[in-house]
Formats: sequence, structure tokens, C-alpha cells
Amino acid sequence: MAALLLLPLLLLLPLLLLKLHLWPQLRWLPADLAFAVRALCCKRALRARALAAAAADPEGPEGGCSLAWRLAELAQQRAAHTFLIHGSRRFSYSEAERESNRAARAFLRALGWDWGPDGGDSGEGSAGEGERAAPGAGDAAAGSGAEFAGGDGAARGGGAAAPLSPGATVALLLPAGPEFLWLWFGLAKAGLRTAFVPTALRRGPLLHCLRSCGARALVLAPEFLESLEPDLPALRAMGLHLWAAGPGTHPAGISDLLAEVSAEVDGPVPGYLSSPQSITDTCLYIFTSGTTGLPKAARISHLKILQCQGFYQLCGVHQEDVIYLALPLYHMSGSLLGIVGCMGIGATVVLKSKFSAGQFWEDCQQHRVTVFQYIGELCRYLVNQPPSKAERGHKVRLAVGSGLRPDTWERFVRRFGPLQVLETYGLTEGNVATINYTGQRGAVGRASWLYKHIFPFSLIRYDVTTGEPIRDPQGHCMATSPGLLVAPVSQQSPFLGYAGGPELAQGKLLKDVFRPGDVFFNTGDLLVCDDQGFLRFHDRTGDTFRWKGENVATTEVAEVFEALDFLQEVNVYGVTVPGHEGRAGMAALVLRPPHALDLMQLYTHVSENLPPYARPRFLRLQAVGAYLPLTTARYSALLAGNLRI
Repeated sequence: MAALLLLPLLLLLPLLLLKLHLWPQLRWLPADLAFAVRALCCKRALRARALAAAAADPEGPEGGCSLAWRLAELAQQRAAHTFLIHGSRRFSYSEAERESNRAARAFLRALGWDWGPDGGDSGEGSAGEGERAAPGAGDAAAGSGAEFAGGDGAARGGGAAAPLSPGATVALLLPAGPEFLWLWFGLAKAGLRTAFVPTALRRGPLLHCLRSCGARALVLAPEFLESLEPDLPALRAMGLHLWAAGPGTHPAGISDLLAEVSAEVDGPVPGYLSSPQSITDTCLYIFTSGTTGLPKAARISHLKILQCQGFYQLCGVHQEDVIYLALPLYHMSGSLLGIVGCMGIGATVVLKSKFSAGQFWEDCQQHRVTVFQYIGELCRYLVNQPPSKAERGHKVRLAVGSGLRPDTWERFVRRFGPLQVLETYGLTEGNVATINYTGQRGAVGRASWLYKHIFPFSLIRYDVTTGEPIRDPQGHCMATSPGLLVAPVSQQSPFLGYAGGPELAQGKLLKDVFRPGDVFFNTGDLLVCDDQGFLRFHDRTGDTFRWKGENVATTEVAEVFEALDFLQEVNVYGVTVPGHEGRAGMAALVLRPPHALDLMQLYTHVSENLPPYARPRFLRLQAVGAYLPLTTARYSALLAGNLRI
């Protein structure tokens, strides 16, 4: 009887909520609750891993940094499970552990360690007592300066380059492949920092990146040597220790690192070598385009590596899934979310050095791929391909990534479904990320109170003309939508900044946002929150645009153009191109009298000093002081949008 009395009230409840404007958000409450539970479980699991590593034997591999002990853990728990598929090669987690141990030993030998001719017993403590730093003697990954006695520290084939020292930074200029991973993992185990250098960089931008992160060595792919030949004198002048990742006829002073790695035994190295003093110590540099100037080396901490282990768990991916990854490993999306995220759940990753839209679905069929990590441009390539039989018999159930436009999203799901799309948002150096766990088309995440309780952020009012947040009479920011996305900085969500001076992080931190003394990270992006609580990307502030999955700083491009003596003024900006993601570069040029436009010199100069994605696709010549009368025809054309000033 009581149930019958309550039934009318239950039927009227949605109408009441709708009247109070609560129903649009509360209808997603089950999904919000489910994700909140998953996120809390993920956080608890990662915390347990960190505590277990802290309590582990520092002499063993489980006592190392978050990357080292996770790989050692997987080598024990899922030894025979396939970790990596690259072409015809397959590697289990146990093989990945052994390959990275060889790499770690090669780097330690370059540090001055003497393992002996047979590499010691099992590798644990095989160096003499006077040849290693004592456990806990400092943070090798942060360059504490722990000394290694015995030997002069020179690596084989080093030539005149300076030897490595504890905590040094080693830059990798390599395509995506197994060798990239083994060297990265080996550097982490040896307590050295790694810098991921974008493979398209040459000349000035390349030298800038190596200087900014303080690199002491560079490992490059043999196939890059020809294009790097003009840079070799400058690289040697910087004192860099140069290695090639593979055999071949190398210039003087460049040795084959892989040959050195293969000569080492595969036993584990002591965990204390990579164990950080603080989980917020820097262990990696990833280069990101700033709003001005050349790329900046974002500091990646051990904490961020640990957090990225939970990425695929948050997305609902399981250890029996097979993940397809065709993104560059020098980006966070490829290395930290793709590789480290896969290690977080112990799954399998199919790694491609280059993306092929024509081969994609055949690869998915062959390797029984279930998860695809994308950027929006890749999805556009796929929907523009002619139909094939392979695209209908696949097992892909989930696509995870960022930058997918709503129109491409709809075409992608309609043609290749049924599958779920999880669009995400995040920044390499940022302390906030969002996940559209409901699959709502066009959204990058949710702004529910549950999500913001676990991963706090706010949207604040922003003045696009001044480039600053708008504050109230008390000096505090005001929440609004659309607004600038900001997130509070804390011990759990720090902002480490960039390698170099503190001026590089200028504008990235906002103080006294909602109360005196608080500090927030400024993402530089404007987002919109709709009446259902969904977040959608609105625009990017500052002088940047995105093209081919890369951020382009207009000031960096303009500075390259301005070096040409026949140009007087240069203005670079992004323009939309129908059917393409992001914005293509447009360079508006004013010639310096009496010079003429030298297209051949311009092309050569831009090709040598800018990576392909940053080179403008369009040139626009402008005259100085030209005057056109505003006729009726021109006025009508202006109103119609057919003529632009």
C-alpha cells in the first residue's frame, strides 16, 4: 500500500527536478558515480604500489623508481604475457625487463661502473664497494652527484665527448620502436634522466632543445645521420656524448650503442640507483610548444609516471586488451599514456613507427586489437579511406584520445561501430585532465561535482584582449562558462615547470584566484560547460594553434621568417581548412624595399629551421601604405564576408 502511495511521487520527481533545472545533470549521476568509484579504486591501487616500492629491498629491482619497479613486477606476475608487438617482433614482459637491464648496464658502464668481464653474478651489487653509491645516498635521477669510484667514467667510443655523470640527462632522437623503450627504461633504471626530442627537429630548434634540458649525451637513429650531418659540429662543440642506435658507417666519435647494450648481461640492477628522494623529482623531459618562442622542456616527475599508470584503468581497459598505438613516443600521449598506461594494467600494445590508414584495419584484424589510441587527425584519415572488408570484422571496442571533431566523430562511429569513443583533455606539463567517460559526442569531459571532488578544476572569466583573468573588486577570479580552465596546485597535483629559468613558467601560475594565498595552474585553454555538465573545448589563448596533432607557436615561426633580409614584417596565424583538423599556418609577409620575394631562399630557410608541421601552408603578400577607396561594391563585399581587411 505504501508503495502505491509513493508511486505518484516518484513519477512527479523528474518533473520537479526539471523545474529546478537539476534533471539535465542528475540524469548522468549513475555514470558519474561509476567513474568516481573507478577513480578512487585506481588511486588506492597506485598508492599501494608506491608504498610497496618504498618498503622493498633497495638492492632489488623492486626498490627502484616507479617505472623500474612496475616493469620488474610485471616480469614476475605476467612474465610470458606479450607486452609489445612491433612488426613481426614480439616481446613478453620478461623479455622487456631483460632488454632494459642490458641497456641500464651499458649506461652504468658509461658512468664508470665496472661490472667485470662477465657482468657480475646476477647483476645485483656486482660492482665493487668503492664503485657504487650507497643505498639512499641521494637522488641519482635528480643529479645528486653521487660519486662512482674506479675507472675514468668514459664510455666506449666516446671520443672527445664529456663522460656521463650520475643524474645526467640523455636525449633520445629515435623513432617509435622497441629500442626506444629499452633505452628509456634502461636510463630510468640507471638513475639517469631522459629527454624525448621530437624527431623532426634539426638545426637551431634541435640545439635549443638539447641545451635547455642540459643534455650530456644524445642517442640518435642511424637513418637520421644524413640529415643531422650539418649539426654534428655544433653537437660536438656542446660536449655531447654521441651514440647511434644501430650498426652502420658512423662518423668519427659516434659508436653503436645497441652493440654495447647487447654485450651486457641481462641481470637486474640495484633499485636504489633509480629510487628518488622525492616522488616529485624530475625523471624525464618532454618538449612542448609554448605560447612564445622555441619548445620548452617540461619537467615530468616520478609522480606523473605513477599517475599515468592509471590512465587505461580509468578508461575501463583491461589487462587482456590489445592496444593499438601509432603516436610519436616523444609526446606524452604516446609514451606516458600509451606505453606507461599499458604497463599500468599489464596489457599488450601494438606499436607502429608510422600510422598507415590503409593498413590500420588489417593490423587490427591480425593482432586482434580491442583498443585504439588516437588523435583526431588519425580518425579523419580513416573515415576518408575507401571501404574495405577488414573494417567490418574487427574487434575494436574502444577508441581513446583527443582532438576528435564532432563531425568526424559521428562519421567514425557510424562507419566503424559499434564502438565507444572516450575523448580526453590534458597538457604535458599540466596538473589537470578530463575524460569523457560517458561517450557524449563532442565533449572532452564532465564537470560534475563528483569528478571535481576527485580531480578539482574551475572555469574562470577571461579577457581575451588583455590575456588576463577578470577579477572582482576584491581581486578574486569569477567562475563562468565559457571560461579559462585552471586547476589548484597541491602536493598531489603539482606544477613542476620547465627546465631553465623561472621566467619560462611566467603566466602559468595564478595566485589569489578564489582566496588569498591559493595557487592555480593556468592551462591557457578556454572550455565551455553546458547545462548537462559536459565540457567542450572552445579555444586556445595565446599565440598558438594546432596542426597535424602538434602545437605551433606563431612567434617561433615568425622569428624564423624575420631572419630573411628581404622581409620587413611577418605575421603568422592559423587558418581553418575545410575537412582538416586544427588550423594550418598562414604567413602574412611585407617585403623590405627594394627587395623582391625569393621563394627558393625562403623555402630552403624554412625547411632547415622549422619542423614540417610548423611550416606555414599559405603565404600572403601585403603592401605597405596601399590605400583603396571604400566603394559601394567593396562595402557590400565586406558585409558579405567576401572581402577581408
